[in-house]
Amino acid sequence: MYSWREYWEGLAASYGHTDAQGFSAVLHPDAPAWFNTLIDRLQESAWREGLKSCGLQDHSRVLDVGCGTGRWLRRYLQRNMVPVGVDATQGMLQNAAASGVECQLVVGYAQSLPFGDGVFDLVSAVTVIQHIPPMDQADALKEMARVLRPGGHLLLLELIRGQGPHIFPRRPSDWIEQASSAGVALAGWRGHEYLVLDRAFVQIVQAVRSLMGNKAGPSVPGRASVGKTKPVSTARLVYWAIRRCTCKLSEWLEPVVQKTCPGEWATHALFIFKK
Repeated sequence: MYSWREYWEGLAASYGHTDAQGFSAVLHPDAPAWFNTLIDRLQESAWREGLKSCGLQDHSRVLDVGCGTGRWLRRYLQRNMVPVGVDATQGMLQNAAASGVECQLVVGYAQSLPFGDGVFDLVSAVTVIQHIPPMDQADALKEMARVLRPGGHLLLLELIRGQGPHIFPRRPSDWIEQASSAGVALAGWRGHEYLVLDRAFVQIVQAVRSLMGNKAGPSVPGRASVGKTKPVSTARLVYWAIRRCTCKLSEWLEPVVQKTCPGEWATHALFIFKK
């Protein structure tokens, strides 16, 4: 049974200090550093695009829900905004503070945000709501809409395909319906993170392992047991060496794929809503 508290507290304790950027604790803890840097780079590109469409001014008040180790808070600060980070895991906030994030950090749940109505110009959640069990996602979105001022924006970057014990994706139409029901209107959305060649390679590996009845070997990033160190096998080294090539080629193709393929083909989607 999925216990979000155990999962995230374990990540904060086990991976919170493994890299200077804090990527391992909030992205794919069992993946090489270069892979997390790639994923963050792609996410930052989408985030910048979404932020631009929101038309924020200097000193805008921003709430980052599920702020984790503070990677988005740092970027908001660099843009002369006034961010507040909220996270349900104390260890994540401690790691954010230890890394030098200088803004208000608050322990709180997305489903019951400890802020008044209409406080923020922007509320953002990057790959956060997808980790909340489905029966609670609607409440989280309602709370995020509640703390937005009229005319403010909600920025979501969430999973639209995949599976895992701690991820609960929705199709784009479902994310849009859930947020619209919470009281915000869709301003636009697009697919994010296609990585077509890398995805094809991972699917081939998984298919071969399934045919061989082999459940061991390299895992999909983010699926490893929290805090457990695995021996580095030759198969794993080869697996990630190949993925480094497929990821590099996929990233190079990403702008073309994004323009030519339906958004539903991506693994994530960027959504912008307005209140």
